[in-house]
Amino acid sequence: MAKTLYVGNIPWSTKEEDLLQFFSQFGEIEECRIITERSTGRSRGYGFVEVNDEQAAEIVEKANGEELEGRKIVVNEAKPREQ
Repeated sequence: MAKTLYVGNIPWSTKEEDLLQFFSQFGEIEECRIITERSTGRSRGYGFVEVNDEQAAEIVEKANGEELEGRKIVVNEAKPREQ
């Protein structure tokens, strides 16, 4: 089963491949995506990473506060979307 992690404070220049490579050092990553503006395609500065349930807490602990392209990122378990 996969767990989704929220990743905030991502530099606007970061691509999904960069995010995947960064998180791969902490564990097995199933998918990652960076949220973009619909009209411009520019990054909104946050994204989501799907990881194995058993590794999620460890990845959050290791990655939260780490530096990515000069910025300290925020990583925590994603909350379900409110409808």
